[in-house]
Amino acid sequence: MNLPLGFRYSATFAGIRKIVKDDLALIVSDTRATAAAVFTQNRVAAGPVLIARKNVRAARGRMRGILVNAGNANCATKTSEKVAIETSRAAAKMLGAKAEEVLPASTGVIGVELDPRLILDALPQLVGGLSADRFEDAARAILTTDLVMKTAFAEVKGARIAGMTKGSGMIHPRMATTLAFVMTDAVMAPDALRTVLKRACEKTFNRISVDGDTSTNDTLAVLANGASGVRPRLTAFEAALTEVLESLARQIVKDGEGAKKLVTIDVEGATSERAAEKIARCIANSPLVKTAIAGSDPNWGRILSAAGNAGIAFDPRRVDIDFQGVAVCRGGVAAEFSEDELKARLDEPECSVRFIIKGRGRGRARFWTCDFTEEYIKINASYRT
Repeated sequence: MNLPLGFRYSATFAGIRKIVKDDLALIVSDTRATAAAVFTQNRVAAGPVLIARKNVRAARGRMRGILVNAGNANCATKTSEKVAIETSRAAAKMLGAKAEEVLPASTGVIGVELDPRLILDALPQLVGGLSADRFEDAARAILTTDLVMKTAFAEVKGARIAGMTKGSGMIHPRMATTLAFVMTDAVMAPDALRTVLKRACEKTFNRISVDGDTSTNDTLAVLANGASGVRPRLTAFEAALTEVLESLARQIVKDGEGAKKLVTIDVEGATSERAAEKIARCIANSPLVKTAIAGSDPNWGRILSAAGNAGIAFDPRRVDIDFQGVAVCRGGVAAEFSEDELKARLDEPECSVRFIIKGRGRGRARFWTCDFTEEYIKINASYRT
């Protein structure tokens, strides 16, 4: 694990969670870092999202750190923005940074007041514990219903990129998903970093779904402090950043609440990439498709039906569908295949769906989702209690 130079990390238990487990994390760049971020498009945005947006603008894309709490979303409460402002300012003061140079983020239960004293009282220990080798401590502290820590790494021309994310449910991003933080020691200008983040996000975090619900707290932020002195070509950096984000995004879906199977959906032959993405998203979000996959049922009719709900014009008589590499539909009707053999293949932990519209269309898109199981219902039926 080769971490970017010039970053330190910390984590501690502040008493926000109901169980004794680190619930507060801090990521700090030793120098002011170029920053870019994307946030939820849900109209109900949490206080930390609203303040983070303002801070990134006020700091003109130059940030020192990220303060994250788990166990409480700090959303839909009377004090959510006030808490985000008070705690991020306190962290900034302790770091010797400007108030707007710390990005706040939260995850957890919506609608429960967050006592700022829990965070303020824990800040001295949090800041005192900052270390370059505590990356994984921070990555674990931000988890909620996640079963595993999610990290990814890459190098580009000697510069390093390291990312961490959390997410298992309420996953249907229209910008990012839940919380994700990426650090790099590459030299990047603010405008360039915003551009590559937007493009990389569109092909990765914007193409996953667990349950079709967009979170109120979605935040994806990248800090580039230039500590390596390496200024990679923009295309090379974008490729490396996309690699990291794709790995993180796939890990989220694979660890979806109650999920047993990771599903990759490829749509080809649409009139545009946007049209292909809409079809893939509709297939990915279909409860009938997801439950069929959970039961290893090769019910390709559900895939065709879901695609038809995407609002994209296509001739179903020109559609081919492959399930686990097996032809199940040709020209919009059933192909000959062994249901028993395909059912056995669908028992595998990774499944693939290929939806092809025959013709002149060149639009294609890849999307990731997971199956729906009874465990998802159990987890979310008692999330607050």
